Amino acid sequence: MNLRFLGMDPNTDTGNCPTVWFDIDSQEFVLQGWKPGDMLTTECLRTGSIPDHEAVIRLPARMAALLREACDLADGA
Repeated sequence: MNLRFLGMDPNTDTGNCPTVWFDIDSQEFVLQGWKPGDMLTTECLRTGSIPDHEAVIRLPARMAALLREACDLADGA
């Protein structure tokens, strides 16, 4: 695993979350975020089930630059 730390939400109050990494070897996004509330989870379930080994998380829009950087890494930019 070649995990590249890209950044953390600058407004985090705990210094731990949300966070974005990119795994260079597997070419996968690694995201840490907040678990959504029950209403959002219910809304997400309308498009399909969420297997036990998967999760829905939330990231604030202010982290868009970090997600773009992760996408650039995935594209080989």
